[in-house]
Amino acid sequence: MPNDRKYDIVLYGASGFTGRQTVEYCRQFAPSGVRWAIAGRNRSKLESVNSARADVLVADAEDDNALNSLAEQARVVLSTAGPFSLYGTKLVDACVRNRTHYCDITGETPWIRQQIDLHHAQAAADGTRIVPGCGFDSIPSDFGAWLMARHVRDELQSDCESVAAYFRVGGGINGGTLASLFHMLETNQMVIAWNPFLLDPDPAAHTAEERTRNADPSGVRYDEDLKKWVGPFLMGSINTRVVRRTQALLATRFDYQEYSKFGSSRTARSAIVAGKVFESIAASSIGRRILKRLLPKPGEGPSEKVMDGGFFECEFVATAKSSKRARGILQGQGDAGNRITVKCLCESAFVLAHSDVGNSEVKPFSGGGVLTPVTGLGEELIVRLAKAGITFKIV
Repeated sequence: MPNDRKYDIVLYGASGFTGRQTVEYCRQFAPSGVRWAIAGRNRSKLESVNSARADVLVADAEDDNALNSLAEQARVVLSTAGPFSLYGTKLVDACVRNRTHYCDITGETPWIRQQIDLHHAQAAADGTRIVPGCGFDSIPSDFGAWLMARHVRDELQSDCESVAAYFRVGGGINGGTLASLFHMLETNQMVIAWNPFLLDPDPAAHTAEERTRNADPSGVRYDEDLKKWVGPFLMGSINTRVVRRTQALLATRFDYQEYSKFGSSRTARSAIVAGKVFESIAASSIGRRILKRLLPKPGEGPSEKVMDGGFFECEFVATAKSSKRARGILQGQGDAGNRITVKCLCESAFVLAHSDVGNSEVKPFSGGGVLTPVTGLGEELIVRLAKAGITFKIV
């Protein structure tokens, strides 16, 4: 990538609920010397959130010329403008065309599949890193699974057979996340999303037995090892696909699943029932209209108090082929969908912005392509996240 780009990072979608938080995070924590600007389709809205007095770029998500101009000025484009299948496709096109690195917070796995098919080969050839899923979906999962498998290999002297992740989260949800979910339902993308190997280089290259073994968990059970009740994790059908793509790109393979953990059977079963009721309502157009009236709309989200008081904790249990086991904890303060997502996304952009600098310590696993957080960002992100309060340890 040319070193004479005007900006190191451009924040696209900066006037949205999550976008406003990225502006504030960059104002406070961007590394010294990083040149950044904000961008979106409405100048007046952008100016209203421009607490850092950064440069403002106007580019509609459908305007090829404006997006091309934006991408050619930046080393990295960070996007919070979802649903990404509506507002992200032409932006990624522009980034690949201009050899501009890219990261976002999408959990729309069918759209990620589309970007793989459209751009992976060209981005790999050019050394351009397109890294979707850099929020709570799916950085904790991707790095946690990789760190556990590495621990098994290096410390237990064995190949990894499986990793299970058990989540506890607290906080709120914003309207942008809900808008992406509703859009996937309205466009029948959920049918595609159920493929457990959706993001693998060749999703069809798996046996029926592999598909069955890696199907998303359902129901509630008592885990004797954890001494906790567990059930399906809401974001598991997103994160597991990303982790399996990382495995494929690194030429390794182990079983991986995600769960929520609960203190009692009643709590676990109540959560599952509530989730199924929501799914049932959201499955119909009438139900979605009702939910859209009741729930946060795009641009809306939890209060500062709720976001600051939230948390996440993920306990990873890895099993080696030697039958030995290891445990790790990845955790952070702040609600998952906002505070943690913003930290993960902005720190990812900081890593990408310096990834081509000669003295950079960044050692990603791949030179380019449509990648995952692990393969596109490398261990430097773990170092940065630890400094930002998102920590991992073997226990």
